[in-house]
Amino acid sequence: MAFPVVRHRRLRGSQAMRNMVRENQVTVHDLVYPIFVTHGTNVKEQIPSMPGVYHFSLDTLEEELKEIVALGIQAVLLFGVPAYKDAVGKSASDDEEIVQQATRRIKSLYPELLVVADTCLCQFTDHGHCGVIHVDPVTDRATVDNDLSLEQLVKTAVSQARAGADVIAPSNMMDGFVHAIRTGLDEAGFEHVPIMSYSVKYASAFYGPFRDAAHSTPQFGDRKTYQMDPANVREAMREAESDVIEGADMLMVKPGLAYLDVVRMLKDSFDLPVVVYNVSAEYSMVKAAAEKGWINEQAIVLEMMTGFKRAGADMILTYFAKDVAKWLRG
Repeated sequence: MAFPVVRHRRLRGSQAMRNMVRENQVTVHDLVYPIFVTHGTNVKEQIPSMPGVYHFSLDTLEEELKEIVALGIQAVLLFGVPAYKDAVGKSASDDEEIVQQATRRIKSLYPELLVVADTCLCQFTDHGHCGVIHVDPVTDRATVDNDLSLEQLVKTAVSQARAGADVIAPSNMMDGFVHAIRTGLDEAGFEHVPIMSYSVKYASAFYGPFRDAAHSTPQFGDRKTYQMDPANVREAMREAESDVIEGADMLMVKPGLAYLDVVRMLKDSFDLPVVVYNVSAEYSMVKAAAEKGWINEQAIVLEMMTGFKRAGADMILTYFAKDVAKWLRG
């Protein structure tokens, strides 16, 4: 049939009509809100490169949680700035360190709020890498030792689960990390705790503000030997398939905006929930442009969220979560 029999605008004529035929909906249940916790008292310090995002001490965290729950957000992702760092990131698996303390605090105040624990070593090592460093005695070359790193990551995941974390989210990109953590959790009696795997994590330039927030900038080299080349997509499928085989419960793509094709490929290829991380630079760029008056922040952010959903994301990790929840209420 040809024009004028087919008129596509018939289904766009009113807000009610557009609402009825809308193919993708963003809801507050899609959102996971990242939180940065630190030691001290009365700490609520804005991260300079991330307007509206803060470091919280445990005593100020309660007010933030109250707002999150009131907005209907059902899950938070915890990152911690520890009291001490060393070469192997022991503080990551310390039962009395900040992520574990914050987890226990959250679950005591709001038992139904899901706590997702980021499982990595970069915030906890004095060199800023996501694993344990091995120095070759002949060449003096420093590299991240994959298998030694797995041992420490398993200890970290078990400690986080013991503190009450509802979901373990390993972001380290070591080979075999899902299998190792799944085995460790099961052996420790946490077979019910799911793994939200950072399956496809690119060595991206979009992480800059986060490294300020987490104090996790590498002290030498970069992370390109374990995070993925931004040019590769078939490799992303291999990474995701490995995680599925190893027992992941959810698959994540990070960053989000520049990798929506990868989100769609995972959605079409696997039957697990797909998560996308709307990362720090994606957040900060919008905030900076909005502060200049160059864009409509609300319209831009809601369009981004819709784009993530349209690409196939079931969950969205975003620093905009509180704003989005407010805007969705109208």
